[in-house]
Formats: sequence, structure tokens, C-alpha cells
Amino acid sequence: MQKISTQAEWTTRAQHVLPAGGFGNFDPEIIIAKGEGSRVWDEDGQEYIDYLIGSGPMLLGHGHPEVMEAVLEQLPLGMTFFANNRKGIELAEAIVEAVPCCEQVRFVASGGEADMYAIRLARACTGRDKILKFEGGYHGMSAEAQMSLAPAERVNFPQAVPDSAGIPQGVADQMLIAPFNDLEAVANLLSENTDIAAIIVEPLQRIVPAEAGYLQGLRALCDKHHVLLIFDEIVTGFRLAYGGAQERYGVIPDICTLGKIIGGGFPLAALGASTEIMQHFDKAQVGADKWLMQLGTLSGNPIAAAAGIKTMEVLKRDGTYDRLRAVGGALQDMQSDILASAGIAHQICGDETLFDVYFSDTPCRDYRSAVHDDPARGALYNKILRENGIFKSPGKLYPSLAISDDDLEQSREAFEIATTALC
Repeated sequence: MQKISTQAEWTTRAQHVLPAGGFGNFDPEIIIAKGEGSRVWDEDGQEYIDYLIGSGPMLLGHGHPEVMEAVLEQLPLGMTFFANNRKGIELAEAIVEAVPCCEQVRFVASGGEADMYAIRLARACTGRDKILKFEGGYHGMSAEAQMSLAPAERVNFPQAVPDSAGIPQGVADQMLIAPFNDLEAVANLLSENTDIAAIIVEPLQRIVPAEAGYLQGLRALCDKHHVLLIFDEIVTGFRLAYGGAQERYGVIPDICTLGKIIGGGFPLAALGASTEIMQHFDKAQVGADKWLMQLGTLSGNPIAAAAGIKTMEVLKRDGTYDRLRAVGGALQDMQSDILASAGIAHQICGDETLFDVYFSDTPCRDYRSAVHDDPARGALYNKILRENGIFKSPGKLYPSLAISDDDLEQSREAFEIATTALC
């Protein structure tokens, strides 16, 4: 077979075998050849500072030497077993120690799978069917999660809008949708519906922060109405703090889901809760009627577990999160300063560990307000950044611990060029 060496050739080849020419994740026009530290290179040799970091998992950067060593130690011992193994048990112990709501965990292979099981677990525990989620909240690709994730049509709450084909109406009937950061809307829905099993929420919804008291308010409402609170911490877990959003905000959910960072760059996710809740995975404890069946070929994979254990060990060291927040804060400040100096209206939305820029005067508090006034302006800004060596998604910038002072200076130059293009 003829050797393929250019990005254009790889893109053409992908179009023959992949729908829409890609994996369904990131822009299929860019083909990544390798990553090292804070950088990635495409198949044409173009170098970028990586602020996508695999959509979050590579918090330590690519090829971190200690993670690589841990993986290479495990490889000759076996790659997967479909059975309990030492590394998986050690990782479970580390998660239980770190995450406040977790007394026990179950492993799966992806964050979306973890969210799917979390919803089923809430239904098994409560005997109720309905789930309350928030417009714009992302919880994977299950039928429930694909309700009002990114609705083009702004319907009245609490109507659920399917974002994808292939979802039965019966699923929509079991989902209630509320605006994020609106406690009154949640309180009304809980008062009007006695068959809600759980509220599922991202404590940082994509990049939109919860307003002061909002998560505490959700916790209180769930307690009042005997509804379970699920924190989707696939993104925020081990990013906002070592103990995730639960540690950062001081609010403890009943169930949480974890992913991305806990696998150290390999496919691994988990859900966790109290022993009482998690016993629904144990038929001997709850009986066949209340038992939730869960298994997966790669659940607890020892390679992913080894990478996750070492990643968490590095993150636990003194000063790690101070450094991460300093990097993120510097990136926020330089963009805000440059845009303000140019007289461009904007909002920096998010946390120092995960954020982006919206070109708008409107504060970001929910799905409908977290938008550019002119989407074309946001697209141009991201296009110019890409052309000047910044690799990020159109809606997020992930700082990593691999970012250096040189990376920050190069980023500043790219932000200045992109801002000039908007003027």
C-alpha cells in the first residue's frame, strides 16, 4: 500500500471509511500525528500548543514520564482480564479516598456509560422513572442524555427536545428540562412531579459556573423531596480540585460519575456513591427485583487503571492545583486584557481550569445566555488561533500542567493576532 504522508491524503482516506470523514469528535480536517508534553503535531508537521488535551484527560500533558513508566510496567503483565485485578482495586481505593460521596465505585469504559448507569441506579434506588436535567447539560450519548443538550428550538420548559434521531417519544416523556442556575424552576418542578428519581447536573455546566448558593439549593431541594442528586463529574472530577467539584464547592451529591482524568488518557470511567446506594449492583444484597445488572469487557482495565493511579498520585502533590489555576488565570487575563484594549465586548466564562471567551455583553448563566452575539465572530477568532498554533475546541480551552512560560508567551501572541482580525 502506498505510504500516506500528508494530512490531505489522510483526510481523503478517512472520508471513504468514516461517516462525515471522522470519529464524530473533533474537526475531521485535522489529523493528529503525535503529542508530547504541551504540544501536538498534525500529519503535515504543523505544531500546536494543545488546549484540547483529548477533551480533558491529558491534564499532565502528553507522554508524562511517570505515567508512561507505570503503563510500561503493567503491559507485560497483561492488558485486560474481564476479572478483578490489583490495579483496578488500587484505583478504586484512591477514588474512594479522594471523592467525598464515594464509598464504593463501579468501573465502566466511558463517561457516557457512567452517566447512563447513574441514571439507571437512581431509578433502581427510588422506584421512580423521571429524571430532571438542565438545558445544555452534557451527559453522554444515551437517549436520556440527548434530551435538550443543544436544542436549536427554544421550547417552553420543562419540555424535552431530542437532539438526535432514533429516540422514542417515551424517553422524552420521562425527562424534565429546567434552565441552569434557576432554583425556582427546579423547586416548582419538584413540587409538581412526585415521580422524579434524580436531578443530574454538571456542577460546572460545560463552562457555565453555578451561581453562589445554587448547588447548595439543589442539595436542599433534593433532600426535601427525597430525590437523588447526581453530579456529572466526568469533566470536573480531579480538575477543579483533587476531590472535584464536591471539594471545590462543598456540596456532596448522592451519586457522582467520573472519567477522563481517572484513566490517565486511557478509556476508563466510574460511578460512585454510598455503600447503601451501590448495593443495588449486588443481587445478593437487594434481590433480583432491585438489582441493577452492570458489566463491561474493559471495565477496570489494568492498563487504564495503572495510568489513572499514577496521574492521581502526581495531582495529589503539593502545589499542583495552584500551578494549574495560575496557568488558567494567566490565559484568562491575557485574553481579557487584549480584547478590552481593543474595545471588544466579551465575557470570560468558566473556571480557571476550564473556560472560554464569548463575544457578548450578556453574563453567562445558562445555555441560552452562553453564546456569541455574532457566531461568525467567535468562529473567526478560533480559526485565527488555530492558524497561529493554538489547538482548542470551538467552545472550550483546557489548561494543562504541561503548559510552560514559553507556551503562555506564544499564546499571548496568537490572542493578539486573533483580536486584531476581529477589529
